[in-house]
Amino acid sequence: MSEPSIFTRILNGEIPAEFVGETENAVAIKDIAPKAPVHVLVFPRTQEYRNVVELAAADPALLTEVVGLANTVAAELSDGDFRLVFNTGPDAGQTVFHVHAHVLAGGLDEKSLGA
Repeated sequence: MSEPSIFTRILNGEIPAEFVGETENAVAIKDIAPKAPVHVLVFPRTQEYRNVVELAAADPALLTEVVGLANTVAAELSDGDFRLVFNTGPDAGQTVFHVHAHVLAGGLDEKSLGA
């Protein structure tokens, strides 16, 4: 069995986080190093899936729940317009291998996609 991910440790109360939304199977927390005025991480309560491709193949209903929670949080914390990013693999910037979505909002433009 693998070590618990940072998200599992947050869910277990081992690491503090600011929760901004939740459903039966997913949670949303504020990112501790935000890259946008609104930067929230949304992830399943299970660490069974390493990335969005695994999640989509194995449990599309859970993926739908994660995206729905992202939409709800974006509507509550911004004007409802948001960017939803799933990094898949280390070369794409994924550092935590517990599937999660970044909800980014608050005055973004296309130029904010690049470095």
